Amino acid sequence: MSFEDDLSIGKHYEMEVLRKIQQRYPLAYCVDGYCKDWDIYVPELEIGIEVKSDQKSKYTGNIVIEFEYNHKPSALATTKAAYWVFFDGNVYGWFTPQIIKTCITDNGLDYYIFKGNGDEHYKKAYLINKEMLFSYALQIND
Repeated sequence: MSFEDDLSIGKHYEMEVLRKIQQRYPLAYCVDGYCKDWDIYVPELEIGIEVKSDQKSKYTGNIVIEFEYNHKPSALATTKAAYWVFFDGNVYGWFTPQIIKTCITDNGLDYYIFKGNGDEHYKKAYLINKEMLFSYALQIND
């Protein structure tokens, strides 16, 4: 699958999450174009939300959480989003970045260094067992 395919799929799930959020916060919107800070902004709460889709987790059993790309802090290490939402192909799990970090620390997880599909550079990321990570979720819904 190409980077463009991944991006298109990601946008689909961002819209799904946005629709759920707008039921309670109608002014929420997806940020157009590239935004390093978050995918969805909720003006009523003045917070951002990052949406991640990891469909491969259905087969690998792991969720990928990046924290460095091309020797620079990224993703979990630099996020300004109040919440991260992961879609695993079946359900959405809601987390704060701190809860994700707590899961990593509590379980003594080591990171991996690899180049993902479409990446020009190597990244450092945790491969967290999906069931383990989702046991830390604030909320899980379909």
